[in-house]
Amino acid sequence: MRASASNRQERRIHVSIASYNVHSCVGMDRRRKPARIAQVIREMNVDVLALQEVDNQPGDDVESMQLEYLSDVLEMAAVPGLRMIRRTGEYGNAILTRFPILAVRRHDLSFPLCEPRGAIDVHLDVYGRTVRVIAAHLGLRRRERRFQWQRVLEAVASEKDIPTCVLGDMNEWYRGAQTLKEAHAVFGEPPAPPAFPSFLPLLALTRIWVRPPEAIVAIEAHRSSLAKVASDHLPVRATIDVRRLGGVENVKRGAGLWALGSGQKEQRR
Repeated sequence: MRASASNRQERRIHVSIASYNVHSCVGMDRRRKPARIAQVIREMNVDVLALQEVDNQPGDDVESMQLEYLSDVLEMAAVPGLRMIRRTGEYGNAILTRFPILAVRRHDLSFPLCEPRGAIDVHLDVYGRTVRVIAAHLGLRRRERRFQWQRVLEAVASEKDIPTCVLGDMNEWYRGAQTLKEAHAVFGEPPAPPAFPSFLPLLALTRIWVRPPEAIVAIEAHRSSLAKVASDHLPVRATIDVRRLGGVENVKRGAGLWALGSGQKEQRR
């Protein structure tokens, strides 16, 4: 009983948040296995997870309805991003969370003549404290990323007093890139472990920033043998000390929900 109480107390002090580009649940062996992705997520035991490249294809099986499947088997609430449509069906970003969802906003980051992109912006009730999470997947071209990052910074600046985490696949290959300089000016420069490609990680494309930065306890890539095969990216996980977040406590659930947009609703449990 004492150990159980101690574990519960630890969970209330430290929360974990991660970002994972699941590559449509297609692994390095070219097999599409959502169950394998779910097992990698279980290994991390995270409270909040930003997903990129989650497919929502026509059909009613596990392989096509990936977000619904992951939400169900992991028992986490799912917040889908804006509906992005390509020839093979719908795909995009999502957030999975164990915490109550207070508010949701979706930002269209699409750049002319480029693949559609978006960011998900949520308020979560983290043990009685409002925490903002913005999950994004930026584009492949430098001008595109600059445009998209400016939109993200504008969103961040709109609520300066709320503890905020920005995370996702930033697709930024160059350490000296302007987008990273601007991010570090706002959030500080946390660790950025290489996580791509998964079998021999050399590039830190996946990033996690937290404001205030002193709330970060650790950031690391999840390098299990299964994670090295399940996707072309490794997931990146951060541990955050809730006591260092500051912000407003004793929030009221459901207060001031933003417009959901795109005809979608977050799934709650």
